[in-house]
Amino acid sequence: MTQTKRLDNSTYNILVALGREADFLYSTVDTYIEDAKKDNRQHLVELWNEMKRDKEKHLQMLRDALEKEAKEQKLNQ
Repeated sequence: MTQTKRLDNSTYNILVALGREADFLYSTVDTYIEDAKKDNRQHLVELWNEMKRDKEKHLQMLRDALEKEAKEQKLNQ
């Protein structure tokens, strides 16, 4: 019989945040950038590109945190 491992709240929060950041980066922001380009709104193109760069940094921070959790075997408890 396999025992199910339960995630602690902090690890779960990292996973949820990763999903939200990834959703924005891979499903949403490029559409916003293209819409702003079509509407000839360069200031919005710049805004969305800056937000995209920020989200990419956030995503990397979350990946690093998750990797640290795994290395510390927090995911195996």
